Amino acid sequence: MDQQRRKRSQSTKDEERHTDMAHRRSLDDSDVRPSSTSSASSHHPRSASGDRISTTMSSMHSRRERFLALLAQPNVSMGKLRSLAWSGIPADVRATAWKILLGYLPTNRDRRPETLERKRREYYEFLKQSFVDATRDDYEEKTFRQICIDVPRTIPSCDLFQVPVIQRSLERILYLWALRHPASGYVQGINDLVTPFFVLFLKEQMEHEGDVDDIDVSSVTSDTFQIVEADSFWCMTKLLDSVQDNYTFAQPGIQKMVFKLQELVSRIDAPLSKHLEDEGIQFIEFAFRWMNCLLMRELSLNHVIRMWDTYLAEGEGFATLHVYVCAALLIQWSSQIRQLDFQGIMLFLQRLPTATWAEKEVEMLLSQAFLYKTLYQDSPSHLRSSES
Repeated sequence: MDQQRRKRSQSTKDEERHTDMAHRRSLDDSDVRPSSTSSASSHHPRSASGDRISTTMSSMHSRRERFLALLAQPNVSMGKLRSLAWSGIPADVRATAWKILLGYLPTNRDRRPETLERKRREYYEFLKQSFVDATRDDYEEKTFRQICIDVPRTIPSCDLFQVPVIQRSLERILYLWALRHPASGYVQGINDLVTPFFVLFLKEQMEHEGDVDDIDVSSVTSDTFQIVEADSFWCMTKLLDSVQDNYTFAQPGIQKMVFKLQELVSRIDAPLSKHLEDEGIQFIEFAFRWMNCLLMRELSLNHVIRMWDTYLAEGEGFATLHVYVCAALLIQWSSQIRQLDFQGIMLFLQRLPTATWAEKEVEMLLSQAFLYKTLYQDSPSHLRSSES
């Protein structure tokens, strides 16, 4: 009874924590914002770069206030939340916003604590039935073995995912997802897709705003891990349910996305398309991973999380936007690629030079993808007629 009472209390606190924390931060920020009437500014005009920094900070503060006001409403407008989220979500409200955008949490504020408690309890019960007490058949045992092979390979650059207790959590999430989705089962690459959720919700529970590798995992309680694991499972499930065809037999959804990418590139950058064809490059050879793992292996985890703000704002149409993002990513290096032969191209595309990217590069990529989507999404007949 005490444990159930603690979990109910935790569910309520989760919803209250973000509003309280962010409200305190907004009050702190208002204390340090430069005043336009200060005597110092009248005698020492700020430089242009100082003005830009001040404007950026003011804009960030304003966006956070808009998110806070929206999420505090009795019923959140999904249209307004999607519109705000498209351009990025402040870190201190991202976890709550993602859960609502995915449909894991209801838009009704008063129903959220009960929903969290119920869904987490449902996950724990399913875990006990299917993982702890169950006997696996040959197929299930083979699935679990493959998951255990893949999990240690998950984002090797992130120390968090090399911690044994974290790896056990990922194994349970992926195995239970596979059991609940027999049409596809576990597919390599899905292990990458759970990581943004796990990182985000662990930071949420720990009230940690720094780098995830700075979290002292030894200080994380088992109850906290259970909450993070359950929330990650349900949110990953919501995400993958919208792209189920990507992971069924022969992965037809990914095949279609790769074909669409090839068609787009031929229209947007004909010289690049011709060079790839002349060198014998098949789009499936490099773009399959881009679609299967949603660029998790081409961009840093922090940049993927920012990109997913926009993807989740798109709703079930995020897979369509992702194709345009991949087109923008490929075309960005058109001039370099057109100087390379087959081997050089494949090596380049397998190790894209994104390690030094900042968030502004991700913003530019998303903007370019949106432009391509605006220009080409509604003109399939025009594309076909122009190619004939």
